[in-house]
Amino acid sequence: MSQHAMPETGPAFTVKIAETPDDLRAAQALRYDVFVRELGGGGALVDHEAGLERDRFDPFFDHLLLSDEETGRVVGVYRLMRDDQARTAGQFYSEDEYDLSVLKSGGRRLLELGRSCLHRDYRGGAAMYHLWSALADYIAQHRIEILFGVASFHGTDVDRLAQPLSALHHNHLAPPDLRVRARPDHFAAMDRLPHEDIDRRAAMLAMPALIKAYLRLGGVVGEGAWIDHAFNTTDICLVLDTARLNLRRSRIYTGARGA
Repeated sequence: MSQHAMPETGPAFTVKIAETPDDLRAAQALRYDVFVRELGGGGALVDHEAGLERDRFDPFFDHLLLSDEETGRVVGVYRLMRDDQARTAGQFYSEDEYDLSVLKSGGRRLLELGRSCLHRDYRGGAAMYHLWSALADYIAQHRIEILFGVASFHGTDVDRLAQPLSALHHNHLAPPDLRVRARPDHFAAMDRLPHEDIDRRAAMLAMPALIKAYLRLGGVVGEGAWIDHAFNTTDICLVLDTARLNLRRSRIYTGARGA
């Protein structure tokens, strides 16, 4: 467990890896609040009666929990899967959406990130930074070299997302050695506009805060978006090479709901 002190004007937080069934349920309850109630998502194992957003991969992930020390409430979560955990699970979560062969064949230590979200009362402040600080510790502990995971735009109308998707494709496409590709079953081309027709301001305004945070860290995107009808999202795959990152120095204060 790690503690991250806050200025006197803000709450104090504790961050830890989930250890008990109750810890996991707290993470799943927050995910339900954000991904199902707010964003209209669903899924085969979502428990609407209990208010839990869960899936078959949860037992194989490490779940990073951010709690408000004063209330004890879990207010932020991040789901982490190393390559050794993926072997036990049979695949990475993202492999349902993206062909990850180029990453898996590279011989580098991999970490998949996902299900990142904050309680609505803790967005726009420093809470996300505390999750990222704990993530930096985890990366160092496990000697992770490549981070990746899907991040989402709300909705499945890719034409409405033409500006941000085209900006991502033209300005942040991964180099060939990191360029995963969306699977053909729900593939959507991201280069929907030519480069000269991109309105950079409009594109950035339409970009979820968490995606912008990854880009500031040097993140790049795979080829193509994947339409997730169950979650009512358009997903992209972000890839980050830790050799180019310094998570502790990157001030990621974001109001992101989730990814």
